[in-house]
Amino acid sequence: MRKYFPFFVFWLLISNFCSSQVVKVNIKEATNGFTLEVNGKPFFITGMNWDYYPIGTDYEYSLWQQPTATIKEALDYEMPLLRNMGVNTIRQYSVIPPEWIKYIYENYGIYTVLNHTFGRYGLTLNGKWEANTDYSSPLVIETLLKEVDSMVIKYKNTPGLLMFLLGNENNYGLFWQGAETENIPLENRKSTIAAIHLYQLFNEAAVSMKAIDANYPIAICNGDLMYLDIIAKECKDVDVFGVNIYRGISFGNAFEKIKTAYNKPVMFTEFGADAFNEITKSVDQKDQATCLVENWKEVYANAAGGGKAENCIGGFTFQFSDGWWKSGQDINLEKHDSTASWSNGGYKYDYQKGINNMNEEWFGICAKGATNKNGVYKLYPRKAYYALKKLNKEFASSIIKH
Repeated sequence: MRKYFPFFVFWLLISNFCSSQVVKVNIKEATNGFTLEVNGKPFFITGMNWDYYPIGTDYEYSLWQQPTATIKEALDYEMPLLRNMGVNTIRQYSVIPPEWIKYIYENYGIYTVLNHTFGRYGLTLNGKWEANTDYSSPLVIETLLKEVDSMVIKYKNTPGLLMFLLGNENNYGLFWQGAETENIPLENRKSTIAAIHLYQLFNEAAVSMKAIDANYPIAICNGDLMYLDIIAKECKDVDVFGVNIYRGISFGNAFEKIKTAYNKPVMFTEFGADAFNEITKSVDQKDQATCLVENWKEVYANAAGGGKAENCIGGFTFQFSDGWWKSGQDINLEKHDSTASWSNGGYKYDYQKGINNMNEEWFGICAKGATNKNGVYKLYPRKAYYALKKLNKEFASSIIKH
């Protein structure tokens, strides 16, 4: 067991000695696997997908547009909770101002992976909103390359920045043209042709961004392992393969498949379990905690020196607190909706064939409370929070003893 956590202990030992110096982050490949290094020291990502949406708000709300006092109060409440459970990195979209990345790092020792969605949810082109992104379009290519280059210029040398991440399951967005093409031979499918354009552009973006600043790795965020063969062919200049993966209590052979097909380090950008049981129609903290603990054990077991695939540099739990807006998007925002929106057989504790069991508004390892007069809410950690905290301490203690 002790070899599964070679870098988590290192983080615990140095987290109180963070400075505001600009870091050099790079990937190292050795005989015992891939490692992420910060200023020449190994760093394993124990991450969290973190956001901030008070009850009653939707996706249009931004913490970063609130008064400075509100932002500080929110961060000063939640960041210690994250640090206390062993989180050393959060995943944030590129709307977060650089000064708050610095604030989080310098006050709490927590790094940020900065995410550009790369046209996943549409783009404004020539003043007009286009809901579906055509990655073969010269205008789209020009627009996205300008955006990511501008991002690097804006955020370079920001204390606490760990990595740039491009996209968010953009491969799933390639199916908007309809499923009728899916019976066509693979090489002729519209979605497959579109995927080639997408991953070629990911690679071009990585090259362009590193020409501006080579101090940070460039990762992409894929939905599971779809198009892995195309990624291996087209994304040779990408540094890290990020994956949003929801397979239930085990990731199966995901690490091995990535190692065989695409010799890059893997970072699990999202994985999680909801805290609502569709069979009992009630909150289910126990099964959520069990699933997440088993997931994290596999993440650590596949790190360098772990004895398995040895290609994992860390991961991000999805997510820190519940998203009350996700089911209706902009309706019923005051209601914690338990409507299950999709089905996944990997979560066997509440899976029934033909019935949805994934509850989008209940993925938090913390429940969300009411908002105070300053616009800040309390959190109520669930069993998963304490289980992951305990897991980290147990493994860290095991290494220290040996």
